[in-house]
Amino acid sequence: MKNSIDFSTVLAAAVHDMKSSLNLLQQSIDALNLCIGTDNEQAKPMLSTAHYEAARLNTGLVQVLSLYRAEMENLPINEDECFIDDLLEDIFITHENYLGHKNMSLNVEQTPGLVRYLDKELITLLLNDILVNAMRYGQQKLLVSAFEDDGWLVIQVEDDGAGYPTRMLESNSALMQNLKISEGRTGLGLFFARLIAATHRRGDRQGEISFTNGGKLGGSVFTLKLP
Repeated sequence: MKNSIDFSTVLAAAVHDMKSSLNLLQQSIDALNLCIGTDNEQAKPMLSTAHYEAARLNTGLVQVLSLYRAEMENLPINEDECFIDDLLEDIFITHENYLGHKNMSLNVEQTPGLVRYLDKELITLLLNDILVNAMRYGQQKLLVSAFEDDGWLVIQVEDDGAGYPTRMLESNSALMQNLKISEGRTGLGLFFARLIAATHRRGDRQGEISFTNGGKLGGSVFTLKLP
């Protein structure tokens, strides 16, 4: 009699192991960056590409693992008091070298003293993915804004690129269960972002995301709203 194998559990364990290895790779890339002079024009684009692809893979693995846990109704949500300026500062530090290699500027506009109870790890993963894509498709400028609006915490990421394609804008109003994850990373990233936002609830409100074009920089505008 053959032993039954729960493939989904094996896959989740493999993803977790790959994520650990990828974290070590990202640390090596950061260390290598410190060893290479700022005047090395040949190395800069290669380091930028390595940073982007490593961050993209890491986010993808986390998304797969989180979606598996959500399917098992075991998505861990650990809400705690979070100072939004610290959250945004940590995200900036993560991508500071990549911004330098891309010769891009990142401005942060936020209401001082913002505090929220949220899952900092999951929200950081969500915003990291959005910011990495903004750096990929933007030209020179990025803008991150954080403020309160009618009791909502609003965090926006804007770039000066060509903006979101029409297909993505049309999916703004799609129900979560109707999103096509099979369409690739865009579909998976959108599903993951909505899932994480929706797990944050206060009373009859739950978190949500939206995206438009225009804003202050003329490119894409991603908006995260948390109650």
